[in-house]
Amino acid sequence: MSDTIPTQLLALHSCTDRFGVAVQQSLGTPRVAVFDDGRSLSNSLIERVDSLLPRSRWDRIRGIAVATGPGGFTGTRLTVVMARTLAQQLDCPLLGVSSFALMAQRMPCRHQPFWITQVLPRRGVVAGRYSVAGDTVTEIEVPHLLEEGRVVTPALAAELDVEADVVSLMAQLQHSLERRDRLPWQEVLPIYPTSPVGPV
Repeated sequence: MSDTIPTQLLALHSCTDRFGVAVQQSLGTPRVAVFDDGRSLSNSLIERVDSLLPRSRWDRIRGIAVATGPGGFTGTRLTVVMARTLAQQLDCPLLGVSSFALMAQRMPCRHQPFWITQVLPRRGVVAGRYSVAGDTVTEIEVPHLLEEGRVVTPALAAELDVEADVVSLMAQLQHSLERRDRLPWQEVLPIYPTSPVGPV
């Protein structure tokens, strides 16, 4: 492929009722869009991505990042499957980052390490454990459903900001590609702590 044809990076975040997409061309500034699709994302996912990055240019994608959850079962799962499929077909790197790890960067706690928690109505509390040092977030424990009655401290309530987090996701993808990290698509799986179904 000619060097004059710009390559693309793609980041996807569907762990809330809002769907975030970021597209970056070569070394330019990322273009970001957030859509309030809710449960209808299953019908609009391709169209939403296409609105920022037309399908005719998907063959120029050289790296993909996706938020892996926790989040809604259908939206998160569908987006991870799309990201895995594109990465496999295009033979490009795929970075998966939990939505809680993305949050941790913008809500560091005075006490390290710390927990991020989210209450799921009628299901319990999902929590992940993190430490933040500068721009580096370490996910000590992947988000999971806590045993009933277990209390974790120090803890911060999950703060949703899809636009900020999909931009952060894109930045992490860029850094990983610059470091030439190994990012196989096979290792990226959705996090859905209360799912009755196994991983994709």
